[in-house]
Amino acid sequence: MSTETDGLSPPQKRARTSGIDRALQILDLLQQHQHPLTCYEMAKEAGAPLSTIYSVVDDLVSKSMLERQKNGLIWLGPRLYYYGLTYCRQLDLLTVAAQEMENLSETCGEVIQICGRDNDKMVVLAMAEGRDHFYVSSKVGTRIPLNWSASGRLLVGHLSEHERIELFTTSAPPSPTGRAETDPHLLAQSAAVALQQRLSIQANESDFSVACIASPICDTSGVCRATVSIVVPASKVDQTQPDLRKLAQSSAKTIEMRLGWRQGP
Repeated sequence: MSTETDGLSPPQKRARTSGIDRALQILDLLQQHQHPLTCYEMAKEAGAPLSTIYSVVDDLVSKSMLERQKNGLIWLGPRLYYYGLTYCRQLDLLTVAAQEMENLSETCGEVIQICGRDNDKMVVLAMAEGRDHFYVSSKVGTRIPLNWSASGRLLVGHLSEHERIELFTTSAPPSPTGRAETDPHLLAQSAAVALQQRLSIQANESDFSVACIASPICDTSGVCRATVSIVVPASKVDQTQPDLRKLAQSSAKTIEMRLGWRQGP
C-alpha cells in the first residue's frame, strides 16, 4: 500500500502558550497601554481565547498581581509595586540619576525626566515636575518610538551604523505631529552625532509646542545607559538664561562621575 499523502504535509501542531507567557502578555499589554483594560480587549490583542485570559486574570487577581476595578476593568496590582520598590533600591543608576534629577529641577524650575531604552522604544524612568506646572503628556512608564524623542536618538547612538539603520528601518513611525524624522539613514546619522556631541534636541516632534533637551549618561564602555532630559515649551528651547543645554550636559556628567563612569569633567 502506498504511503503517499498526495503532497500534503501532516497538520502542524499549534504551539502551546504557557501560563507564565500569558501572564506576561497581560502585564505587558497593561504597561503598554498605561490604563486599565477589559479581558476582551486583552484577549483580542494577545490573540488568545477569552476563557484563557479570564482564567489567568482571575489567578493573578487572587495573588494581588492584578486588581479588578468596580467597572470590571483590569489594572496592575499592589504586589507589583512592592516588587518594583525592591528592584529600584538595587539600581544605582536610577537612584543617583533621580537625585540629580531633583537637583536639576530645583535649579532650572523645569520638568526633568530620566529616560531609558526598552528595545525599540524610549521609556520614561523617573520624572520631576517643574515649578510652573507645564503640562507634559509623557509620564513615568510612558514608552514612545525612539525616533520621536531627543533621548531616543542618544540611547542608540553607541550602536554600530548597521545596527542603527536596521533598528530605524523596522521602527521609525510617523509622530502625531508629523514632524518626527522617519528616514532610517538620517536617524542613524543624527543618533551618532548627538551622542558624540552629548546633546540632542527636538521640538514639536512628538507633541506640538513641546521641546526636549537631552544629554546621555554613558558607562565606561561608551554605552548610553540613560539620558537626562529637560522638557520645556518649544519657545524656551534656545534660551540661555539659564542655559538649558549646558545644564542638561552638566547633570549627565555629574551622574557619570558619581557612578564612577567618568574621572573628570
